[in-house]
Formats: sequence, structure tokens, C-alpha cells
Amino acid sequence: MDNVFKILTINPGSTSTKIAVFDNEDLVFEKTLRHSSEEIGQYEKISDQFEFRKTVIEESLREGGVKVCNLHAVVGRGGLLKPIKGGTYAVNEAMIEDLRVGVLGEHASNLGGIIAKQIGDEVDIPSYIVDPVVVDEMNEVARVSGIPEIDRKSIFHALNQKATARRAAKESGREYNDCNFIVAHMGGGISVGAHEKGRVIDVANALDGEGPFSPERSGGLPVGDLIKMCFSGKYTQDQIKKRIKGNGGLVGYLNSNDVRDVQDKIANGDEKAKLVYEAMAYQVSKEIGSCASVLKGNVDAILLTGGIAYSEVFTNLIKESVKFIADVKVYPGEDEMIALAQGGLRVLSKEEEPQVYGCAIECM
Repeated sequence: MDNVFKILTINPGSTSTKIAVFDNEDLVFEKTLRHSSEEIGQYEKISDQFEFRKTVIEESLREGGVKVCNLHAVVGRGGLLKPIKGGTYAVNEAMIEDLRVGVLGEHASNLGGIIAKQIGDEVDIPSYIVDPVVVDEMNEVARVSGIPEIDRKSIFHALNQKATARRAAKESGREYNDCNFIVAHMGGGISVGAHEKGRVIDVANALDGEGPFSPERSGGLPVGDLIKMCFSGKYTQDQIKKRIKGNGGLVGYLNSNDVRDVQDKIANGDEKAKLVYEAMAYQVSKEIGSCASVLKGNVDAILLTGGIAYSEVFTNLIKESVKFIADVKVYPGEDEMIALAQGGLRVLSKEEEPQVYGCAIECM
């Protein structure tokens, strides 16, 4: 690539904002801005934090010697929008409105597109988001739940899953759109997606804790027993939600969301920790096997990614169970900043056309 594009990426979290600047794919500046509970607590809604977060971003860029006028694009983390297919989206007014009102809920990532748009407009450069968690490319048959009033939903770690799949395809000398992968993102939440020729045709709603259980989420549960809990009178709706997302999984069983801590317990002879740890790997393996059937056995590779993929013990447990399906490749971590930059770069370099928000599921 002859041209060098300077791209600012913005990834807001609940108590921090990560920013980075890339020259194409080369990192030239990076900083994590921490926000105290006092700073965040003064705002009633997440959207109210916009000016505060934008100001601290601009101050940090100035301190780092980054001139906004030299940027070619700003890329923000995508938030809880209406369902859309994967890709890089130009931030438009329809998107801004849905991010502000929280059309699918409030989350700090909603601020990514809003801040990117404002910074970009001030220096007349484009702003984008890339592969937000609401990416929905599921086949219609995958949406059928078993109860007519409920459809299965696609909410998962789309940014890292798709970035990892693109990386694996490139390493094999192929295009993502020509490959079939099963990608398991394993972090605080776990999602396993069936990627067929560039589309994630089936995946669980990881935001609500479906699929395998994880360090903080319950995973799919026995329905009858869950119903009994809900109507036992012992729990409020919020308490049940917290048991499913936040206090489920490893936290519920072992009071820890850190796989390293659990491994230490196992090394010290904790049999309960060993059972729960192996059960989490067991459930990820089962989900991978399920995705293999969705792809009718035509799987080019199984990709393990996310923070838990740093654990060789954990990835080896999965490999032993699923290696008969396809080669297993491990890509530890989730480098969201480079994934955002790569999405913007694909558009700036004319490799892709930017998608238009507002043309969602019906246009897929």
C-alpha cells in the first residue's frame, strides 16, 4: 500500500477510554484514559458523558503530539445499535440518534461513534464504526427458538471474531469471504460463531449469557429450574439478571473471574475448581461441535481467541475435544484497537465500500 493513512481509534469502556493512532496498521500512539467513579457518577446517562470524554481525548492527543488536522479518519467502537451486517459503517445522523437514545440499551461503547463523528466533522474527515456487537448475519433457520414469541438473537464479540478470522484467512493466503471458520472468543463472556464465507451464520446471544458459561456469565441454563428460581419469591428480576450476567460462571462457582486464579487453585489441589474449569472448556468444545454441524463439517480451521486463549492448559483441553473437526489455531488476546484501524483502512484504501446504517436486516 503506497498511501499512509493516519487513523484515530476510540474505544470507550465503563471506567476508561482507550485511544490509539495508527499509520495504516502501525501503532504510533496509544493511551488508556482512566475515569474515576466520581467523574462518571455525575452523569445520569451514558450519553451525557460525551463532552467529558471528548475533552479528555483531545487533551491527551495534544499532550501526545498528535495533531487532529493530520488525521485521515476517526474510528469509534460500535455500540448497541439495531441489528446490522458486518463491516465498516460511516457514522450518520440515524446512527447518532440511535446511539444517543440507546435503541438497544445503554453501554459505554455507544459513545464511540458519537465522539468519532464530532471529532471527524471538526476537521472534515470521515468517521466510522466497525463490526459492533449487534452484527447479525444469522440464517433465518437459526433464529427459530421453539417458542413463537421469542426469536434467537445475534449479539456477540463480532469485532474480535471477524478480525481473527480475517487474520487467519490472510495467513493461509486466502480471503475471509472464501473461508469457513469456527471462532471462539473467550474472555469475561464467551461467544462461538460459525463463519461461512464471510458471514457469521449462527452464534448465541453472548450479551445475555447464552452459549457456554464463562468467567462471569451463566451460559445456557436448564429452563425448568430457571423458571422455578424466577418464581420462587427469593429473587428480584435484577438479582436473576445478575446471576446470569456478572455473577454467573466462574464467579458463581469459585468467586473469581480470573482464569489464572482458578488455575492456581487447581495447582493447590482444589478439586471443585478443576471440575468447573474443565466444565467451561467442555461447554466451549460442545458449542464448537454444534457450529461444525451448522457448517456441515466443511470447516477450514477452528480459531481460539480472547484473553482466556493465553491459557495453554485451557486451549489444550479444547483442542483434545475438537481437533478431529479441523486444525485448531490459537490467537490470544483481543486487540480491538488494531481491528478498528483495519476496518477504517479497508475503506480508506478502497478495499471496501463503507456500509450505510439504517439499511439493516431487511437489506441483508
